[in-house]
Amino acid sequence: MILKSQVEWALHCCAILAGLPEGRYLSTKALAELHGLPKEYLSKGLQSLSQAGLVHSTLGPSGGYRLAKPSAQMTFLDIVEAVEGKSRTFVCANIRANNPCRPKSHCDSSPCAIARIMWEADEVWRQKLRSVTLADLVVLLTRETPPTLWKKTFEWVLNRAG
Repeated sequence: MILKSQVEWALHCCAILAGLPEGRYLSTKALAELHGLPKEYLSKGLQSLSQAGLVHSTLGPSGGYRLAKPSAQMTFLDIVEAVEGKSRTFVCANIRANNPCRPKSHCDSSPCAIARIMWEADEVWRQKLRSVTLADLVVLLTRETPPTLWKKTFEWVLNRAG
């Protein structure tokens, strides 16, 4: 499974937005510059987050994006599904029905083992993403990012936040 690059972008942007003070917004331009991304493509990912109700946006010179709810209430799955959609990662086309050795009257009463295993794996993956919040991510980033880099990054962000 390969997720859209906008999933990574959205997760990184939400991690930055989680550190914004109340009432401040960060522009698409600043988020794109911080992450070295094309503004036009990043904008599409941010719009997906906005449509899903995960971020608020505002227009104007001090406009941009901010989280719509506390970081402890936003999971990785919320963000992934905002960008990718909520459909399963495996779609069963029931190709077993094409087997020329099967009688024409044969009717399967349940999905095949392959589909069931793939759907179970999908649910385990989603459960893991559901169990990690942006607040958890911020704790990890704070621990793993050199303090000087962390401080400089947020000074940079706050100098650009409206």
